[in-house]
Amino acid sequence: MVDHRPRAPAPPPAPPPRPAGAGGPPPLDVETTGLAREDRIVSAAVYRLDAQGNVEDHWYTLVNPQRDPGPVWIHGLTSDMLQDAPLFKDIAEEFAGRLADRVLVAHNAIFDWQMIAREYARAEETAPVRQRLCTIALSKELNLPLPNHKLESLAAHFGVVQQRAHHALDDARVLAEAFRPSLHAAARDGVRLPLLECRPLTEWSDSAATPRIGYQSSYRGGGWRPSRKRPACPHPNPGRFEDGKPLKQGMRIAFSGDTSVERELLEDRAVEAGLHIATSVSRLTSLLVTNDPDSATSKTVKAKSFGTPVVDEAAFTQLLRDVAAADG
Repeated sequence: MVDHRPRAPAPPPAPPPRPAGAGGPPPLDVETTGLAREDRIVSAAVYRLDAQGNVEDHWYTLVNPQRDPGPVWIHGLTSDMLQDAPLFKDIAEEFAGRLADRVLVAHNAIFDWQMIAREYARAEETAPVRQRLCTIALSKELNLPLPNHKLESLAAHFGVVQQRAHHALDDARVLAEAFRPSLHAAARDGVRLPLLECRPLTEWSDSAATPRIGYQSSYRGGGWRPSRKRPACPHPNPGRFEDGKPLKQGMRIAFSGDTSVERELLEDRAVEAGLHIATSVSRLTSLLVTNDPDSATSKTVKAKSFGTPVVDEAAFTQLLRDVAAADG
């Protein structure tokens, strides 16, 4: 006997795991006047995704950097094109609305995050991002057979056609299209998403700067800290850090790789606690701080060869709260 009763629809496939938030992670890209701390954003694009990684909408804007646009031969944006564009402070609220409660996704995400965080600090506002995901790190977690870590290589692997390299909107589109299959592959294979914490920069100070060629404005550039030579640590090195014990004043601390907190600020906090900042790893190094202990940087390789203890940034931040006084 044939059962003609209507069948319940099959349940939809389970969505890939994603961080908590109002929606899926938004892939984004910013183009800038350069790579230094005083450089500015000249264009920004965001693709908002749903939980499955499908595009909800996209947004793009030029930004007047109030200075020379830098490498025009790369991003194609001239002073004339940017002259009437909004300032970052004018687009900060809309930009924030597209990032709020979501995980920032970018290719080499530390760069995009730091540029965005600095722009918000200049505007005396707080960047609405608490976590970021780098697609370079994700491609490593997925063991993708890429010849290098360029966005074009990631795009080619997933058959995504790049139309205008170094144009923020097209780079964000390419990233969104390559991120979707990456997200599903991570869900299928049970691969963790390499999330890092984003701590908004708040220690901003203005310093006078001469306007660069291309803009006749009263722009005063910002700088995080004046460059300076750190004073010698007054405490002797007590030796290596031991798990389960506190840091002790005089310990030699080295850093490697990407950190959520601006590296210089993190180092300043360590110096204020009485620790010594080491620029390299040696047998005298007390501790290496890195969020990627499996990377093949010279510091992590040396740390392994010397048996130097290694902790991540979050653990180090906790240790900084209770540094033991130096002997004597």
